[in-house]
Amino acid sequence: MEIISRRRRTVKRFYDAVDMLQTETGWQVTLDGRGLKTVKGSPQIVPSQTLAKALAQEWDSQGEKLDPAKFQLRDMTDYAIDVVSSDIAGHADKIVTYGDTDTLLYRGDPEDALYARQQQVWEPLVSAFEQREGITLTRISGIIHKPQSEDALAKLRERLCAFSNFELAGIETKTSLAASLIIALSALERDEEPDAIALWQAASLEEEWQADLWGRDLEAEHRRAKRQNDFLTAWSFVRAVRA
Repeated sequence: MEIISRRRRTVKRFYDAVDMLQTETGWQVTLDGRGLKTVKGSPQIVPSQTLAKALAQEWDSQGEKLDPAKFQLRDMTDYAIDVVSSDIAGHADKIVTYGDTDTLLYRGDPEDALYARQQQVWEPLVSAFEQREGITLTRISGIIHKPQSEDALAKLRERLCAFSNFELAGIETKTSLAASLIIALSALERDEEPDAIALWQAASLEEEWQADLWGRDLEAEHRRAKRQNDFLTAWSFVRAVRA
């Protein structure tokens, strides 16, 4: 997901009071009584009070200087309003490509120990996903791409087109991070953070397997921890939208 860039330099805090107000179409965070706008200048109005509270908390928790890295929900909100809202179908098309190359569908060779672990962790998730979505997906051993059926991809695209721009922004983020549409949509069924973490760990199974096999690097561990945090932020964003 390509977030529209704001200036990333640290700036001094320029407001005192963080609040929110209800509008005709949703909720809007205010700074010293002035409603926030998106990076492109649209009113930053969100569909739920829960999301507005979370956005307000991002602003309220800032110190004397604003840290742009701590505005993940704001950036996702701007993306939903400024980018996704104008082309739901186009973003559904982009996301559904992950369904055709989903990490959980590509397994190792059956004689490999990794394959047994993938079957143990991934197969229940894929089977449950197929049952929920009413589709059948092809599992692949090896790295050679095999396309999924047009029927399955069409049903997934239809499902994605039914989401709001806010939901789709969060789903797109989760899908990209996990390289798995199965994981992203399955996360909609999880209400507790430990269950969302378990899904992320499933998506990271092969990477963790390799790290255990060849040794762990501190920098790589930090990258993995950040990606997990980003995934959980997107998960909480969608939950807040739907609250």
